[in-house]
Amino acid sequence: MTPTLFAGLFVGLLVLTTAFKLWLSARHTRFVRAHRDAVPGDFAQRISLEAHHKAADYTVARARLGRIDILIGALWVLALTVGGLLQWLHDAWQAVLTPGSIAHGSAFLVSIGVLGWAVELPLSLYRTFVTEARFGFNKMTPALYLADTLKGGALSALIGIPVIALVLWMMDALGAHWWWAVWLFWLGFNLLALIIWPSFIAPLFNTFSPLEDAGLRARIEQLLQRCGFRSSGLFVMDGSRRSAHGNAYFTGFGSSKRIVFFDTLLDTLSPDEVEAVLAHELGHFSRRHVTKRLAVMALIVLALLWLLDALMATTWFHAGLGATVHTTAMTLALFMFALPVFGFFLSPLLSAWSRQHEFEADAYAVAHTGPDALASALVKLYRDNASTLTPDPLHSRFYDSHPPASIRIRHLRGAT
Repeated sequence: MTPTLFAGLFVGLLVLTTAFKLWLSARHTRFVRAHRDAVPGDFAQRISLEAHHKAADYTVARARLGRIDILIGALWVLALTVGGLLQWLHDAWQAVLTPGSIAHGSAFLVSIGVLGWAVELPLSLYRTFVTEARFGFNKMTPALYLADTLKGGALSALIGIPVIALVLWMMDALGAHWWWAVWLFWLGFNLLALIIWPSFIAPLFNTFSPLEDAGLRARIEQLLQRCGFRSSGLFVMDGSRRSAHGNAYFTGFGSSKRIVFFDTLLDTLSPDEVEAVLAHELGHFSRRHVTKRLAVMALIVLALLWLLDALMATTWFHAGLGATVHTTAMTLALFMFALPVFGFFLSPLLSAWSRQHEFEADAYAVAHTGPDALASALVKLYRDNASTLTPDPLHSRFYDSHPPASIRIRHLRGAT
């Protein structure tokens, strides 16, 4: 393949996927607006027309902002690649660091991340302090946003820079089969992150307090015993410091597993509903969804590392994406920006798999707590989180990791 042909293929596919994303978003917006003035029959008794209007307007506002994000993202990728910004950054670091060295490659890759963060910052601020605030969800103060940003940046530097340097060293020093070593490192790093995240990293951003409601704790412990699930503790997270959205999850690995409830969730749901939501989360554990996803992702990463190795010595890949050098860091950067463009149309497969996992977790919850409590909890969560009850079907198939509300509730209640 020639550089010109590959450049044309890349730009053409980027334009195609960007146009398709924008079309999907516009279609989604039209569909939600068309169904704004009538609550779906399955929810008419539980969700008011006012709440339905709020969900529709919130969805439309987020979609509009999302379209701006899509355009900025596409322009940013073009600027970095065929626009030559990656090559310019690579050359700029050569003035102070030895080209091709670990220090040079690390500085180059870190600077890309910092610039990407700066490009995304205005929309992030608007999303938090305008869109989320407009609909009553944002609880974040500017001081807390700044504190989160500083802590996140420090954590990223503390962990990310050594990881980048180590990966670059392995790619350069371990010969033809470096990609096996990097893959094993990736596996170990992800397993370690699962272990240390709940106890050491998450508490840097949120406060986790033991669940104090004795009655609710007793119910949950009985559920855990029935399900054969051992946990290192039941915790309430101060999610209300940042957002009015509610959720629950379990996290960790092995003996570090813990169950976490947002305080906003406990304020909204009854004990029966909390138990049902937890049973759903336990369904993911029982059906080994996390393990399955990690296993599939491991195979995908291994294949991608093999592909990256095959591309390292090619001229058409580098020159086609605006690079005049073949350093390890440059190849890695180009690969990271090209991959989402060529892999976009796999999104529906991953989304469908995720929705199937949600159905399986729902079935597990029904088996242990019955359908009514979970259905009632989901309706409240849809209402309180302003989640649209009427998503565009095609948009949902592409992006939604959870089934649409109406399908999920009917499925729970055994409707055909």
